[in-house]
Amino acid sequence: MTKHIAVLRGGWSAEREVSLNSGAACAKALRELGYKVTEIDVQPDIAEQLAKLKPDIAFNALHGTFGEDGGMQGVLEMLKIPYTHSGVLASALAMDKPMAKAAFAAAGLRCPQGKVMTRAQIMTGKEPMARPYVAKPAAEGSSVGVHIVMQGDSRPLGQIVAGDSCLVPRKETLHEPRATSHEPRYLIEEYIPGREITVAVLGDKPLGVTEIRPKSGFYDYTNKYTDGKTEHLCPAPLPKNAYDEAMELALRAHRALGCRGLSRADFRYDDTGPEGVFYLLEVNTQPGMTALSLSPEIAAHAGIDFNELVRLLVDDARLGK
Repeated sequence: MTKHIAVLRGGWSAEREVSLNSGAACAKALRELGYKVTEIDVQPDIAEQLAKLKPDIAFNALHGTFGEDGGMQGVLEMLKIPYTHSGVLASALAMDKPMAKAAFAAAGLRCPQGKVMTRAQIMTGKEPMARPYVAKPAAEGSSVGVHIVMQGDSRPLGQIVAGDSCLVPRKETLHEPRATSHEPRYLIEEYIPGREITVAVLGDKPLGVTEIRPKSGFYDYTNKYTDGKTEHLCPAPLPKNAYDEAMELALRAHRALGCRGLSRADFRYDDTGPEGVFYLLEVNTQPGMTALSLSPEIAAHAGIDFNELVRLLVDDARLGK
């Protein structure tokens, strides 16, 4: 019997547009693989929709708030619908960067030094640490709201983050981030010089390493999702021992959070000294599946084309742990 797959896409996070693209690409692959597919642009009544639809599996192509932070996973658990990617706990841990860092530290993984600050604390104007440093939302993905504060920047951090509309509490609407009773938090970390490195892990196996080189600025949301703005070097031009170390560290990070399915670990590789040093930045439990996405590109280099990657994720789908 042909399996019925519900592809969950869109939603109301700051990454809505990316999710729509990811979901469309995955739905196309699933149809080519012979599955019955229903695409759902996720709305607040998603539990009711799924209860009526009764799919065999949910392919979770959501990104960001609700879709990637354990919320959607919890709904699917209650409805007893097997789903792709990581479970409730791993998803929630990975999305909350300070909590993920605590898990990484317990596993002996090196991360940049940092602290958590509320938006109100930032707005006082006091510098959180010596420049240069990086300020990013404690619970967003796709480099949404990330700022690198350098020595020559005359603006205080409060002024820099003031325009982060994705973190300003607002009336909840369908296609905007949800209002929250919690004050937005930022993770402030030391700036690590060097190279941007990412590693995809599938199941319990690292697939490969890519170096990311934006043509200008840093790897922010615009550079991630605008064709031609970033160069992907796959495989990354690293010494073999460094390449192997990146693969090992990504697998350890995947396991530290309890991830399953596909994940992607992001690193800074500081090669400014006599020996290169990796710093783990975060783990993405639902990497993008668009034409410009890194994980499908890494998988393809490992001999797994896009349709096969989607099939493997469906085969792995189950109620989370």
